[in-house]
Amino acid sequence: MKVCVLGAGAWGTALAMHIAKKTQTVIWGRDSGHISGMKKARSNPMYLGDFIFPDLLSVENNLSKALSDCDLILSVVPTSGFREILVKINQYNSHAPVIWANKGLEQSSAKLAHEIAAEELKASRGWGVLSGPSFAAELVRSLPTAVTLATNNPVLANNLAPIFHQSNLRIYTSTDVVGVSVAGALKNVIAIASGISDGMGFGNNARAALITRGLAEISRFGLKVGAKIDTFSGLSGAGDLVLTCTGDFSRNREVGSRLAKGESLNDILKGLGHVAEGVFTAKEVVNRSKVLGIEMPITEEVNNVIQYGKSPKEAVVNLLERAIKNEF
Repeated sequence: MKVCVLGAGAWGTALAMHIAKKTQTVIWGRDSGHISGMKKARSNPMYLGDFIFPDLLSVENNLSKALSDCDLILSVVPTSGFREILVKINQYNSHAPVIWANKGLEQSSAKLAHEIAAEELKASRGWGVLSGPSFAAELVRSLPTAVTLATNNPVLANNLAPIFHQSNLRIYTSTDVVGVSVAGALKNVIAIASGISDGMGFGNNARAALITRGLAEISRFGLKVGAKIDTFSGLSGAGDLVLTCTGDFSRNREVGSRLAKGESLNDILKGLGHVAEGVFTAKEVVNRSKVLGIEMPITEEVNNVIQYGKSPKEAVVNLLERAIKNEF
């Protein structure tokens, strides 16, 4: 068994290091300079400090070489590059199952990762998504973590789970690829809202309300596109949402917090050093929610702040002044 991990950011590297504890693994990255530095250091100092790679982990910047002889492909590239990487996968490897760990909607099309996969991958190829409450900085420190592996075939999930399920990482399997994809994408938008609330000093009550009502928005969206309701109370739903809305490693929460303190979005993104998918996802979710005919007030206000420069304070006031309605 050989696993190819595509994407040499923090999460891709952490997953590659975890898998390579017992399975031959190669990690590929687009930036040749970054990859060269990783090869020399046997670590990823840009994103994960000086944690040394396991012996079974190799580093490659030639995509065709990385993909040609692998038995499982794990894509951890940003959603903006997901379709492109699937095209390359088809070109260089026609058989290996494809699992992705990116979270977001494709810009301009508002399509989720599983919809992109359905368009680009053959029906005969197994594929799925790995998602849940997980920070790279904690996984690489061998701290306890649990995530969901959802695939288009339950047999595939059971076959692949043992590759990830070891030491500090626990895997739960699912067949709800739609629900896991939706939850992973939309929670980032709610995390920006949570960060805005925290940055404005609104306290624990407000944060809890945002998380709860945010989960309601995510569930409404998910059910409209074919997800199973139980998924949203699980690890990839409520679990990932709580972590991203409260954790200090959350990039999306940091974006919201800094927006609340008056920093410009451009300055925040320049200094972040990582991709904050929620920034690009908010607009696409709003566009798609209108087509689906569902209300997503928190998501809309986050988008107003990001896309149209609305003040965070005004966005919060608008949410509080909405008409009284039945909770369910």
